[in-house]
Amino acid sequence: MNALLVRVGADQSEGGGYFNGPVNSRTGEFVYVPIPETADVQPRMAKPYSLVAPSLKPFQVSLPGTLGDRIMHLDPDFGQLTYGDQGQRARQIQDKLTMGDLIVFYAALRDVQPSTRLVYAIIGLYVIEAIVSAASVPFIRWDENAHTRRVLTAGASDLVVRAQPGVSGRLERCLPIGSFRVPAADPYKRPCYRVEPGVLAAWGGLSVSDGFLQRSARLPQFLDASKFYAWFLDQEPSFIPANN
Repeated sequence: MNALLVRVGADQSEGGGYFNGPVNSRTGEFVYVPIPETADVQPRMAKPYSLVAPSLKPFQVSLPGTLGDRIMHLDPDFGQLTYGDQGQRARQIQDKLTMGDLIVFYAALRDVQPSTRLVYAIIGLYVIEAIVSAASVPFIRWDENAHTRRVLTAGASDLVVRAQPGVSGRLERCLPIGSFRVPAADPYKRPCYRVEPGVLAAWGGLSVSDGFLQRSARLPQFLDASKFYAWFLDQEPSFIPANN
C-alpha cells in the first residue's frame, strides 16, 4: 500500500482565496471551503461559493467579499468521491498510486474557539478505485470533478481519481494532526506548522522533514502507508455519505 498527503481547501495564500474554513476544536466539526476556480468552466457546471454559505452559518462565519461572487474549484469533490490534479502533482499520483492506495486530505482551518493558531487536520481520505485521464472522461460524467468541469486545453495533463464508496469521503469530524513548532532536531530554527511528533511516529513517518506541512507541488508520501491506515482506522472515523 502507498499513500500521499494532499493539502486542500481555502487558506490565506493568494491561490487559496485568503480565507480559512472554520472548525470547532472542541467537537471536530468543520466546514470544507474549496479554493477559487481560476480556469474557464463548462456551461452550467460552475459551483458558486453560495453553496457553502448555509454550512458556515452555525459557526457564525461569513464568506469574505473577495469570494462571495466567485466560483469554487470544488476539488476534492467529496459528494462525487473524486479528486483531480494536473502537472507535477498529477504525475506523482499516477506514478506512485494505484487501485487500493490512499490519498489523505488535510486543511488549515480557523478555530471558532479562542485561539491564535490554525488547526491543521485531516478532513477526508480516499481509497482509490481508479485513476483516469480527465480528457478521457465522457461528457455525461464531466460534472463529477472540477478538472472535468473545466474547459481543458489540448494536451492537458489533468487526471481524475475516483474513490471506493463506503471507505472514502469527507470526515464528519476532522482529525487534528499539526502544531506550530520548531523542528525536533533543530530547536533554534524558526517554528512552522508540522505534524505532531507523536502522530508522526504513529504513522511511521513522512517523506518531508519532520512532518513539515505546506501547500507544495511535491506531495508528501507516507513512509509506511499500512501503519498510517491502521492509525487512521483506530480514530474510528465517520464519513459523510457521498452526494451529501
